Amino acid sequence: MSLRTPLVFNILAECGTTKARASKMILPHREIDTPVFMPVGTQGTLKGLLTEQLDNLGLQIMLANTYHLGIKPGVEVLKKAGGLHKFMNWNGALLTDSGGFQMVSLLKLAEITEQGVKFGSLNENKSEIVLTPEHSIEIQNAIGADIIMQLDDVVKTTSLDYIRIEEAMYRTTRWLDRCLQAHKRSNDQNIFPIVQGTLNRELRTTSAKAHMDRDVRGFAIGGLSGGESKDDFWKMVHLSTDILPKDKPRYLMGVGFAVDLVVCSALGVDMYDCVFPTRTARFGCALVMKGQLNLKQKVYKTDLNPIDKDCDCSTCKTYTRAYLHHIATIHTISCHLLTVHNVAFQLRLMKNIHESIKENKFVKFVENFMANLHPDKDYPSWVVDALETVGIELK
Repeated sequence: MSLRTPLVFNILAECGTTKARASKMILPHREIDTPVFMPVGTQGTLKGLLTEQLDNLGLQIMLANTYHLGIKPGVEVLKKAGGLHKFMNWNGALLTDSGGFQMVSLLKLAEITEQGVKFGSLNENKSEIVLTPEHSIEIQNAIGADIIMQLDDVVKTTSLDYIRIEEAMYRTTRWLDRCLQAHKRSNDQNIFPIVQGTLNRELRTTSAKAHMDRDVRGFAIGGLSGGESKDDFWKMVHLSTDILPKDKPRYLMGVGFAVDLVVCSALGVDMYDCVFPTRTARFGCALVMKGQLNLKQKVYKTDLNPIDKDCDCSTCKTYTRAYLHHIATIHTISCHLLTVHNVAFQLRLMKNIHESIKENKFVKFVENFMANLHPDKDYPSWVVDALETVGIELK
């Protein structure tokens, strides 16, 4: 695909009530319909699935992890392979995180300074790993993802240490400038800055406005979905999308629960990622519009229905709940079959959101989705408050 820019963001329709919008994002490897959910293939593989199956599911974009791919197979192998697309035989779009999240997930192994992050190694030779903004971009340039993330200084969302949160927010902007300077493939890869500031409105506002001064093609909202209350969560999303420009994509990092995807799309978010759909499949759980089915439960032992009669994935077309109960968490095929379904569920949900916005039916879609999820109308207060803020009153 020949592009004047490696990212074109065309807004096709906007909801007349909420901040939701349906867009077409054109990347070097694929055109993406947004709002979009990106499943996580940490080490260049969506666990349990072949790339041909991802194509059959209609997956447009997935995420891979810079920290882990930088350790194994490493930059040199990725360069020799011609990038991760060729290495993993994937023709769709890729997004890579920067390795910054590992500052929280591997905090006990990490030492953070202005230069970068020093990790005690998880690799075979036990050597230390120093991840600087420059090295993060070097790895991501070798990976060749369509969208790459700046290295950010990540603080646990629930931290009450204002001095550390402020330090991390300003350092994230300094590291952004170093990432932009180190970037060698701006003609075919897009760096997204990451808005930080945890739950502090002033710091998050400062971060967003500083990053908007840089020449970038999209923005990520980071530092959330880390244990904070849902009431704090949605308010920071709402604040961030109010500040960030309307003509560029907004990516909310680490979010994947269906109700969050619906609410945050109403708040103006375009992109999401999370390990949840694939991880919960490994525990024998299937996603449905009313929540989850734990197929390990005995109630499914004689249930010869598909997971979801409205789902046209290969698992629902072929296998019953009883069979999946029989193999759940015991045989590897269970992980495979449930991952197919859960990814299909997420893609169908996002397609429905996209189409409802285009057809000017998004508000009705949200009302029906919430009524189906909560038939007793006992809606969580945070959902009611968040949606009311953008003009939807759940009755």
